[in-house]
Amino acid sequence: MSDIRVERRALQVVVAIACLVPLTIGGISIVRGPGWLGHAPSIPTDLDSQFRYVSGIFFALGLAFTSCVPGIERKGARFRLLGLLVVAGGLARALSWATIGAPSAGHRLGLVMELGVVPLLMLWQARIARGRR
Repeated sequence: MSDIRVERRALQVVVAIACLVPLTIGGISIVRGPGWLGHAPSIPTDLDSQFRYVSGIFFALGLAFTSCVPGIERKGARFRLLGLLVVAGGLARALSWATIGAPSAGHRLGLVMELGVVPLLMLWQARIARGRR
């Protein structure tokens, strides 16, 4: 098997594993609302509604990234758009950290994914796409 095919398969595996984050966290958050994060049992209805709405988008983002796994070398435009959405969310999270304070460890890990891992995956996908031309 050629090096580019091995690297393509590795990218597919890494992206598939990374998709478990939005699918799992988004799914739990849709079903359970923000209470599962260990905060006060009384959550304003508008905050719960917004949290579940954003969680639905997060879950759908996981599904959309999953759709990029087969034929990942041909899905550059979709992969970049989805990546841009994740980076934009990470920048918003970074703004919250700068203005309100540090979030919990889980949210800090999310920030690493959003502003570190996803941009690197975008670069890797572009490399694979160039190698397959």
